[in-house]
Amino acid sequence: MKRLIILAATLIAGLSACDSLLDKEPLDRVTQFDYFKTKSDLELFSNPFYDNLLDKTPYDEQNDLLVQMTLSDILYGGDKRTVPNTGGGWSWGNLRRINTLLEYVDQCEDKDAVLEYTALSRFFRAAFYFDKVKRFGDVPWYDTQLGSADPDLYKARDSRELVMTKMIEDVDFAINSGGLTEEVTPYRVNKWAALALKARFCLFEGTYRKYHGINLEGHDYTYYLEEAAKAAKTIIDEGPYKLYSTKTPDKDYMMLFAQENASTEEYILAIRNSYEAQVYHNATAYTLLPTQGRPGYTRKFINMYLKKDGTAFTDQEGWQTLPFTEEVKDRDPRLAQSIRTPGYKRIGAKRVQGPDLGVTITGYQPIKFVQDTTASGGQIDRNDRSTCDMPVFRYAEVLLNYAEAKAELGTLTQNDLVITVNEIRSRVGMRGLDMNEANKNIDWYLESKEYGYPNVTGANKGVILEIRRERAVELIQEGFRLQDLYRWKAGYCIDQAISGMYFPGPGEYKLAGKETADLILYKAGETKPQAGEGVSVYELGSDIILSEGDKGYVFYHKTVLRTSFNEERDYLYPIPSGERSLNPNLTQNPGWSDGLDF
Repeated sequence: MKRLIILAATLIAGLSACDSLLDKEPLDRVTQFDYFKTKSDLELFSNPFYDNLLDKTPYDEQNDLLVQMTLSDILYGGDKRTVPNTGGGWSWGNLRRINTLLEYVDQCEDKDAVLEYTALSRFFRAAFYFDKVKRFGDVPWYDTQLGSADPDLYKARDSRELVMTKMIEDVDFAINSGGLTEEVTPYRVNKWAALALKARFCLFEGTYRKYHGINLEGHDYTYYLEEAAKAAKTIIDEGPYKLYSTKTPDKDYMMLFAQENASTEEYILAIRNSYEAQVYHNATAYTLLPTQGRPGYTRKFINMYLKKDGTAFTDQEGWQTLPFTEEVKDRDPRLAQSIRTPGYKRIGAKRVQGPDLGVTITGYQPIKFVQDTTASGGQIDRNDRSTCDMPVFRYAEVLLNYAEAKAELGTLTQNDLVITVNEIRSRVGMRGLDMNEANKNIDWYLESKEYGYPNVTGANKGVILEIRRERAVELIQEGFRLQDLYRWKAGYCIDQAISGMYFPGPGEYKLAGKETADLILYKAGETKPQAGEGVSVYELGSDIILSEGDKGYVFYHKTVLRTSFNEERDYLYPIPSGERSLNPNLTQNPGWSDGLDF
């Protein structure tokens, strides 16, 4: 039997005299025979699962909708992405810890605790493998802890079908065993979190197989979409959740993410942050300080937001050159709750602030997760001092997962939209989505090669595109966009234009919507204009770059050389070369070269 040392590295070898004191286990060391005895032991051993396996910083993922001053390697493309020697997401320590707990959990004398922590561990094992499948496709499946001489350390990758089947077995146990509570527990995994995880990874797998044309022995893409729909619908029909709302459509979306504590109405699982406990993240400073990469939404994304009456912004004449103050008028209220727009006042503040081009490279300055200035002891604007809880699973995502799964299956009904997409739109006072209208009058912008998704086909094409619009708008900065593009086989979206707000030329601009200007642009070589307090003055071509010289879209990355998304390579990450050297049975993912030929 393998010997696990919890608090020490080695045990003293036993001597022959069985009654000798030296024959006994050292008292300063805890082995697997001493540990895993109580519920408290199981809880303490499993607590790192939350910290190690949940994404604590989804808000800064760069993609086609959100960019920074220095583009990510994924947005650069080409040889910016290389095969690492180690790391790169190919880590298995968390899985070993999970499997260790599962191996020894039965030693606990509290059998209710055994069931609870078995369910919890299997939830996290499914979550662990979801991350691995997203990154690498086929990966080795391990459901026991391995020793240093175990031959399975050198096994080949298992097919994604086997891994997904095992993941469903794990998550179904977590859902159906009775080990997880049905009570609302926003900081601990419950039954509803397990259902949300299943809906998420089954939707991913179903759409990935559909759009990538993957047919494996076992289940087809429809099986996974049906499982996703069932899991999401169980939460809708039986769960204790609803969308957070105070009947204030111009504030509720923003407040959901900025308030100190997770909404127990909408957040199924959240990461706890606290000023008192000194547990922080960086979301507020990320959008306010010039040293944090100057993030900004892209104009392509801003154009996706519907007008307040439910019509497409890009259907109006002259949409391409509308200045900022005009383009953001009468739009989906979530736009003004996601970026600074004219008249913006920070939560709890009286001063009107416009977008600050010194901290956002596109002009579209994010405000999602930006807290009240008095939060975190009044130091919220400093690096790593944000204290609002970070969502892991929330009810709005569950609604969108259900609608998308049904639409991709071809079984979506208008009533399905009423209880999902239209509930989300209702929170902000938007008109609901009509399925027949969406399929009959497809938004040209969403199906275009330049801005949208040209590979969507079929009778439900229009409504699928509208659900994708809703997903982008509702879930921005929550860590979904890249995995959505990968599962939709829409890597081409990464190649679409990265630009910002439009300026018709030099002059004064009132971005904050006040009577006086807060921005002055002047031609290169001219004398810098005098300006009052609070007015930014930029020289065209140096301080700010426009797409057509003295006019056009803000184009910070105009001179950046980017390589097109590699359709044959970039949907999967490479296996580290060092791992392949250690284990010749590991094959490399297509398109990635590491010089190792076995």
